[in-house]
Amino acid sequence: MTDSKVIVAIRGGGPARADVAALVERCAAAGATRVQVNLSDDPVSGAMRIDELDPPITAVVAFWAPDPGAVLAVVDDGLHGPIAAWEVTDRAPLNPELPADGSRIDALSNIAFLRRPDDLDRDEWLRRWLDDHTQVAIDTQATFGYVQNIVERPLTENAPSVAAIVEELFPMEAVNDIHAFYGSGGDQQELERRMTLMLESVTRFGADRHLDVVPTSRHDFDLSRSRA
Repeated sequence: MTDSKVIVAIRGGGPARADVAALVERCAAAGATRVQVNLSDDPVSGAMRIDELDPPITAVVAFWAPDPGAVLAVVDDGLHGPIAAWEVTDRAPLNPELPADGSRIDALSNIAFLRRPDDLDRDEWLRRWLDDHTQVAIDTQATFGYVQNIVERPLTENAPSVAAIVEELFPMEAVNDIHAFYGSGGDQQELERRMTLMLESVTRFGADRHLDVVPTSRHDFDLSRSRA
């Protein structure tokens, strides 16, 4: 059976780093083969965030499992505060080899929750995002990891209307340095050029408004290794 990927947004009181190991163990017992936990914590507290939702997103859990419902149930039981979950299909234009032992990835992991404007149908929205925008995002920012998650369906009642969830990995310097974020090397003119191109591109598919951007620390757990 093929694993499904699910992304869960935790709002309000999210898990602390000390809670992560127990959460992952419960997910493994319910059948998850991989778990990724992203925490909005102290190392990334200086980064820009955008909150459309209230209460805001404080952590994001992604998991892969043949039976996502069983894993989602234990995630819901083990967390405080409201959650929202979506089944997604992912693609990774930038997919570096990263540790999957639960250690913190040395990066600023920005997770963006995108909405589709009402005046764009889904096919056109996906074309503008996936076909037109992807290379612009890579060329204008200092990302070394880039995962695009297309939302297929909500899995929780009253989940916010979200069309896609994007994760981008930046060097840690990008938390406090906009030149490090855009890869402009301290050149103000180059920074402005990159920012302008990026804004023009995201505007074409509505990602310049009504989005949540959550700066996080990322921890990966490849549970299939422990079962091998």
